[in-house]
Amino acid sequence: MVPVPGGKVWFKRVGGGPGLPLLVVHGGPGLPHDYLNSLERMSDEREVVFWDQLGCGKSRRPSDAQLWTMKRAVAEMDAVVNTLGLTRFHVFGNSWGGMLAQQYALDVASGAASLTLSNTIASIPEFSNMVARLKSELDPATQSAIDRHEAAGTTYSGEYQAAIRTWNETYLCRVRPWPRELEEAFRNMGTDVFETMFGPSDFHIVGTIRDWNVFDRLPEIALPTMVLAGRYDECVPEHAWEMHQRIPGSRFELFESSAHMPFIEEPDKFDSVMRDFLRAHDSRA
Repeated sequence: MVPVPGGKVWFKRVGGGPGLPLLVVHGGPGLPHDYLNSLERMSDEREVVFWDQLGCGKSRRPSDAQLWTMKRAVAEMDAVVNTLGLTRFHVFGNSWGGMLAQQYALDVASGAASLTLSNTIASIPEFSNMVARLKSELDPATQSAIDRHEAAGTTYSGEYQAAIRTWNETYLCRVRPWPRELEEAFRNMGTDVFETMFGPSDFHIVGTIRDWNVFDRLPEIALPTMVLAGRYDECVPEHAWEMHQRIPGSRFELFESSAHMPFIEEPDKFDSVMRDFLRAHDSRA
């Protein structure tokens, strides 16, 4: 455990080798690191560092809702980097973790050597538009179940949960059945963190980051950056391409058979792309 603003967080360090360490930033907010255990495959070439962000997984779960802001999350990431002595390292952020990684890269001077933005966004208002469009493309019964139960506040119902499962299996992870580590992450999710920062669901983003938008700041990112997108992702690939176009010198990789988690859905291509990118920037000061 290491101290961060608001409490203590759990971490683990795996493997080692000649390459720079890789810091893995999980999504959610509030979905612990478990679903990213695939990144341990990189540990034969470098140390891979995971942590569960405050409020979820094996980390402390304080009850103060005022903690759940982007500003505090950036301070938490900075505390983890400094406490673990990461002076030169790569950053990998998936989903919400990619949002946090962007904000960190923009606002904190660090020893980061590269940035991988996996299946993420640069604008919450744009994301709201994305999920509204994608929901409209689901079958009418699933759309109706989502809308009716969210309006009535009955999201605990089996019908609503089945509709969300359809969404998740379409736009989050298309592997059947879901791997154990993904199911485990959802079981240990910090729902308070998600609901305070996002809202009751991806379809009603009314939380503390509802206006978050760094799209116009992307040209400020000076790190070597790779943007990963999935053909069926809820973070639509067109938006990822626009992010790539704005980040100077960035690399773009589209995973044609993936939704939100190519490290699970297309592991061979993912590993090849990641290893190539990380090796290329291991020597960067």
